[in-house]
This record gives sequence, C-alpha cells and structure tokens, in this order.
Amino acid sequence: MSLPAKTRLYGIVAIICGVVVTVALMLYALRSNIDLFYTPGEILYGKNETQQKPTQGQRLRIGGMVMPGSVQRDSQGLQVHFTLYDARGEVKVSYQGILPDLFREGQGVVAQGVLESETHIVAQEVLARHDENYTPPEVKAAMDEQHQQAPATKGGNRI
Repeated sequence: MSLPAKTRLYGIVAIICGVVVTVALMLYALRSNIDLFYTPGEILYGKNETQQKPTQGQRLRIGGMVMPGSVQRDSQGLQVHFTLYDARGEVKVSYQGILPDLFREGQGVVAQGVLESETHIVAQEVLARHDENYTPPEVKAAMDEQHQQAPATKGGNRI
C-alpha cells in the first residue's frame, strides 16, 4: 500500500472513530435528560407491557388525580405534600414552591421530579390539568384508562 493510500485510510478511520465517539456522548447526555411518564399504578407495579418499574433516583413525570384530603401545606414555607392516585394505587409527592392556580384536590396533575423511594416523588415542577385540549396525549390516555378502571372505593389499592 502506498503512502498516500495509508494516509487516506488513517484519516477515514480517525473520522469514523470521531463520529462514533460523538454519537455515543450525545446518546449518553440525552439518556440522562429523558423524563419518562408514569401513573401511580405503573410506579408501584410496573408498566403494563414490560412490567418495568422506575428505579430510585430516576427522573420521571407522574400523572394522576390529587387525592381529596391529602394536601398538606407547611405553615412556615412553600413545602407541600400531597398524594396522587389512580385505579391501581397511590404515591406521595413533595413539592417546594408555588403551586399552579388550577391545582386542587380531585384535579388531575402532572408532577415532574425524582423518585426518592418506591412510593415517594420529590417534584421540581407541578402542572395542573386545565383542559383536554392542552393535555399531553399520554396523560390523557392514562387518565381516561384510570377513570374507566376506577373501583367503587376511592384511590384503589392503598399502601
């Protein structure tokens, strides 16, 4: 093999290696920023198709109904604790900040945060559902499924 051919070959191999490393780093960075959507039942029992549960420390979005009587506000600050439920279970959510105006008990909300334990989420953001026209499709589908499967007792399985 001649010297110019070897030089070209090394250049092509170096470019391919650079592209592979760049794509791998981009995928790794995107993986850490993905927030998967779960309902309370899916956090407790896993996704319907795969039975995969989220792990502690995982960032996620959870959609459910705020359980009536569960909202506890700290009298000294902006800390709020409440319970989200669906037909299959319930989880506790803690949030530090000002809640949306449309947040209320019995209302559908989406909380974005980190799973601290099996049944507790520390939220960084809480969004109140205000109209189906503005609800993300996966949230609407999950909420519709919850209402269709809801048992006669409020909240389904309790922990």
